[in-house]
Amino acid sequence: MKYRLLAGGSALVMAAVLSACSSSSDSADASGDGPTDIDVWLMRDSVSAQFQKEFVKGFEAAHPTIKVRVQIQEWDGIGEKITAALASNDAPDVIESGNTQVAQFAQSGGLLDLSDKVDELNGKDWLKGLAEPGAYEGKQYGIPYYAANRVVIYRTDLFEKAGVDASAIKTREQWTEATAKLNKGGTQGIYLPGQMWYALAGFVWDEGGDLATESGGKWKGTLDTPEALRGMEFYEQLQALGKGPKDSDEDSPPQADVMAQGKTAQVISTPGGANVVMEKNPDLKGKLGFFPIPGKSADTPGAVFTGGSDLVIPTASGHQEAALTFIKELTGDAWQKKLAVAMSYVPNRTTLASAVAGDPGAAAMAVGAANGHATPNTPGWAAVEAENPIKDYMAAVLTGGDPAKEAAKASADITRAMNTSS
Repeated sequence: MKYRLLAGGSALVMAAVLSACSSSSDSADASGDGPTDIDVWLMRDSVSAQFQKEFVKGFEAAHPTIKVRVQIQEWDGIGEKITAALASNDAPDVIESGNTQVAQFAQSGGLLDLSDKVDELNGKDWLKGLAEPGAYEGKQYGIPYYAANRVVIYRTDLFEKAGVDASAIKTREQWTEATAKLNKGGTQGIYLPGQMWYALAGFVWDEGGDLATESGGKWKGTLDTPEALRGMEFYEQLQALGKGPKDSDEDSPPQADVMAQGKTAQVISTPGGANVVMEKNPDLKGKLGFFPIPGKSADTPGAVFTGGSDLVIPTASGHQEAALTFIKELTGDAWQKKLAVAMSYVPNRTTLASAVAGDPGAAAMAVGAANGHATPNTPGWAAVEAENPIKDYMAAVLTGGDPAKEAAKASADITRAMNTSS
């Protein structure tokens, strides 16, 4: 999951090497003196700068023999970057991976089998949506980190000014009508970049379509079905009610940056995105609200991708024990509760659900989760995300391409990618 909440601007992040992990030979413990340095790859916007700083400080205080070097990675192109790192002799020690990508990385043989650590890490209570994609061929490689699905984050003051009642928005039709009212006077009703493919997936699922289907052990892309085409039609209608670029995703530019500028009424994001916006523009504190992505009818919320991240350890890591200690702390009770509250995430275990009780963002997320879906749980899907013909398809349609023709091309690319890599 593209998941995806904050540009890391803290001193901690600035001190990190952003483009590649440091060589283990450069670690302070290379000669056996000093603490063990571990390199950790976390994804941009997965946690706030404040939470990251607090966790690292707390972890190093509790484990003074381990020093953590966090490196923030971009979602765009991360599949290829992780694949290359796993194949090298210079991999980081811990990697945050989208839950849909773990199977591919495990298939390559580059991940440490953590099956014997499941009980120790309270695996019996893990969320299935994180634990199951983190396993491959009966072995556990990914340790559940957090779960989330997208909601609508909106400006309460702009809604009030436009005379729009967010609580009354229950259907797609009501949503687009409200957004059109907001899209006036220098305010864009919604910032929706052209390539937010997870949002498109929800609209496709709403229509009864899917991204790909499996038959006889073979996968076939299905963006060219009538149902999927109707999903794209609605995306195009909604995207036109703002000024989002047609040929980039939510990271280019980061949509939190856009909303923080004060002229955007809505974005589609995980609830923690509100924290990012407020960090960038403190004047918006108390002016952000949440509601579930509306569905086709008032009695069913819009379909959403229920995603999140797992933490993995490369087999090439030179500090596997320290890496496991890091993961154990970050996925343990204390920090999971803090993370859930800080980012409005769903904790990695069902026994920790009460941590977000009463949180408005989490409440909106929970409503949407009732209509949650997942991408195909197969190694081949990671190849699709790495190449991502869905993004190319969306940009092509939004810039005037024929929807049926572009969907057929994207479906063929999905079919090829999934069956080549499976």
